[in-house]
Amino acid sequence: MSTDSVAVIGSGPAGAAACLALGQLARAVLWITPPDTKEARIGESLSPSARPLLAALGLEELFTGPAHRPANALFSCWGSDHLTERSDALRLQGPGLVLDRPAFEAQLRSAALATGLERQETTLESLQAADGHWRLRLGSGQEVSAGFVIDCSGRKAVAGRHFARQHQDDQLLAAYAFLDQQDTDIEPTAATMIEAVADGWWYASLLPQRRSQARRMVVARFSDPDLQPRGLTRDRVAWQALVEDTLYIQRWIDSAGFKAGNSPKLTSAATAWLEPAAGILDGAGWAAAGDAAAAFDPLSSHGLTTALWSGQHAAAAADSFLRGDRAPVADYAHTIAKGVDQFRQERHQVYAREKRFHNQPFWRRKSG
Repeated sequence: MSTDSVAVIGSGPAGAAACLALGQLARAVLWITPPDTKEARIGESLSPSARPLLAALGLEELFTGPAHRPANALFSCWGSDHLTERSDALRLQGPGLVLDRPAFEAQLRSAALATGLERQETTLESLQAADGHWRLRLGSGQEVSAGFVIDCSGRKAVAGRHFARQHQDDQLLAAYAFLDQQDTDIEPTAATMIEAVADGWWYASLLPQRRSQARRMVVARFSDPDLQPRGLTRDRVAWQALVEDTLYIQRWIDSAGFKAGNSPKLTSAATAWLEPAAGILDGAGWAAAGDAAAAFDPLSSHGLTTALWSGQHAAAAADSFLRGDRAPVADYAHTIAKGVDQFRQERHQVYAREKRFHNQPFWRRKSG
């Protein structure tokens, strides 16, 4: 690759969005993607505000395609024992989506590859800036050059962590599982549910149905590590006991013909960010996007939207930088920092609305 090209690191939505945006700018791209593990991941809520972002990438049809379902109904038990419903059907932008996450990422990846970029399915081993360009050594043993690097490698921030400080202001951990419907004669409610409990909160959502496959539901419990039972990922009985301790999640699982059988997996859900999220080192520019730049508490439901937005704007900053205008790199870093500050303030206000458990450790930490 040449020194007027961009290296994009990471195969997720932010990386694909960056590649698509750079393709629209006719910028040469090297897409460095790790081998696909095929492991199912949580994160299937797409806000209506993502519609114009996808439209800008030429992918607005994803909102009307058959792979995903409209997110019309949200039920929540937060601040009281009552279950409240919010409908997004009448929003001016229309409802958001509950995604078939693997299908969504495959659609983004296919569109990015169609731009004609170069893709290397490998890892980044090291990178070094010198004389206005980057020298990258890949896991394949190959060494390549680029004029700008966009880090979309998720919370690991494999490139950005070397140039910026990583912050994390909580320890939120998600225990999650995918449930298969046992009684297929029941037509489950197409909804999403959030429920606060004494030591955290729960999320459940009916996933889009894949052709000829049973209905699936994702269930996740968000709490702090010291409040999670030890060995939970190997203890199906302990997981079932946690689910049964909810007021509404368990009731929905049972009434919809599902069963919380398998023990969960764990993943970080903490709020974390890079400061700065973009910069210039020895004349070479870089930016982080998606979770590499800022990973927010999932309560925001804006993780995927932020990934799409930051991927596109990091790409625009990269293109401007390579044309000789350095200001957009600093502007991008400032916008990310401002967004983090705003989110942290809003998160505090949302957690503070839950008064029933204000004396419990989890809620004291989050609203104190």
